[in-house]
Amino acid sequence: MARQWSEGHSTSVLCVGASSGPEDLIASGAEGGQITIWGQDGTIAGRITVPGEGDITSVVFSPAASNQLFASHGDTVSVLDPRNLKSSVEDFREAGEEEINSLALNETGSALAVADDSGAVRVLEIPGGKVCRTLRRHTNICSSVAFRPHRPNNLVSVGLDMQVMLWNLQKTRPLWTLNLQDAAEDDEGLHQQPAGQLFNPPLVHCVTVASCGNVLGCASEDGRVHVMRIGSGSKLEQQGALKAHSQGASQAHFVGFLSHPYWLVTGGNDSHVALWDLGKHPVVSPEGKPQGAAPQHRKRKSKSKRKEQTPNKEQTAQLEKEAEEEEDTAAEKVTDKPGPKLSIKHSDKVNWLCPAVLKGVPSVMVADQSCSLTVYPLSQM
Repeated sequence: MARQWSEGHSTSVLCVGASSGPEDLIASGAEGGQITIWGQDGTIAGRITVPGEGDITSVVFSPAASNQLFASHGDTVSVLDPRNLKSSVEDFREAGEEEINSLALNETGSALAVADDSGAVRVLEIPGGKVCRTLRRHTNICSSVAFRPHRPNNLVSVGLDMQVMLWNLQKTRPLWTLNLQDAAEDDEGLHQQPAGQLFNPPLVHCVTVASCGNVLGCASEDGRVHVMRIGSGSKLEQQGALKAHSQGASQAHFVGFLSHPYWLVTGGNDSHVALWDLGKHPVVSPEGKPQGAAPQHRKRKSKSKRKEQTPNKEQTAQLEKEAEEEEDTAAEKVTDKPGPKLSIKHSDKVNWLCPAVLKGVPSVMVADQSCSLTVYPLSQM
């Protein structure tokens, strides 16, 4: 059953982040500069309001230092110690050229990416906050940014210009760019709008990267989650989409703690939260084999027995027939009817989703227009 975490904020919660350290704390940011630190059971461990009271648009814990929390407000990034919230440890002023929308840290915690309203992505050295790279290709607001796991110099950015870009931080131009409007027009299946859905362009609000580093998900204003697979040489290998929401999709996050790395949780303006299994999605698994699952091997007979039982023509034909039937059955399994494995009718539009294991229970935390957090268990998955 859903649980409410209340009294942490007096304004609408805009973002949530979970630490991966020994304390496993949760941070939430809200309008008016409010930041709250929570324990795993929903108890409040600390609160602070940043100077200037600008809206907190993104919060991320350092994967390398449990005492570092980064929070964006206006064009500033504040570095906080979640165990001591009397004041910020450090402030990176003008970290963004304009208001910051999204923060992302690489796996070593040595680089912080900042996406802002100007469309620029700045990369800051940590510690210190020195700007070491500015990436300018988006022609509208850059809404979200994410590093690729296992590739600390690769960065994905998305924006309200409907562009998805993959960057190598050693260069100032993207390795590739995908225009989602063109991609949607090229896919005839995407012309069929779900019942009751108005046509909206695929302005991209959120990007997520699976733990393998090769599969991307982008939540967009057309209600879809666009899925991409990166191949060898960091080339875009394949792309497709889920018809995920009847209104704009605002959030998409891969869940790294379920049975395989291709579970995806999404949220949208239709007030729905959905959990998807992309292990068999044709973009993730082009051959139709579930990704992340252990391969199934038949027991093979010993070489000596195989020599004794060399099949004749009739037996060979029968074996080939059985193999074809097996392939047909596998194809039927792959084409399972589409749809989420779990669909939750939430009470309000979704501002942010944060998957986390809370007290041993796989969960997703939902921030909406209210001043509370809602926690849904995913334990049945």
